[in-house]
Amino acid sequence: MMTDIISIDNHGAGFREAVAETKKAADYRSLSHVDSLHLQLATEEMLSMARSITGELKASFWVESEATAFRLCLTTRTLMDKDKRATLIAASTDKKNEAAKTFLGRLRNAFEEAMASDVERSYFELSNDEQADLVGRDFEDPDWDGFEKSVLKRLVDHISIDIRGSLVRMTVAKAF
Repeated sequence: MMTDIISIDNHGAGFREAVAETKKAADYRSLSHVDSLHLQLATEEMLSMARSITGELKASFWVESEATAFRLCLTTRTLMDKDKRATLIAASTDKKNEAAKTFLGRLRNAFEEAMASDVERSYFELSNDEQADLVGRDFEDPDWDGFEKSVLKRLVDHISIDIRGSLVRMTVAKAF
């Protein structure tokens, strides 16, 4: 079974509809209330993670199910750079681009990795006193803390990321 395709944007349109569609799919497959809530939470975290990583989000979302095995699917286009590509692939269970399974897929993946732009960063001059205060401290990316990824990985069985050019397909699988 495949649900309706929901259009989602960065301004929140479609988020509520996507969760409602996930609930309908869970009800159709007669999942327990708790399992249904887990699937809905997985949907929320998946959409939030995609928005956090890709920035502007214009995506399509749908749910596929067979018996009590579910696949939450999302496709979106994004302006790809090296950091975004690495963050997306790191979010997958296998830490691999699923589009790079065949010889031509691996070749295209290598070419796309080489062609991805570097992220421009700004650095600030610090005095020696300020640098001494910062020694031994870890600094993380303030834009994304990875919370969605950690919650999602605990909830689901498998996360796959398929990147082809600017098209990203994220699939989250959970069997109850």
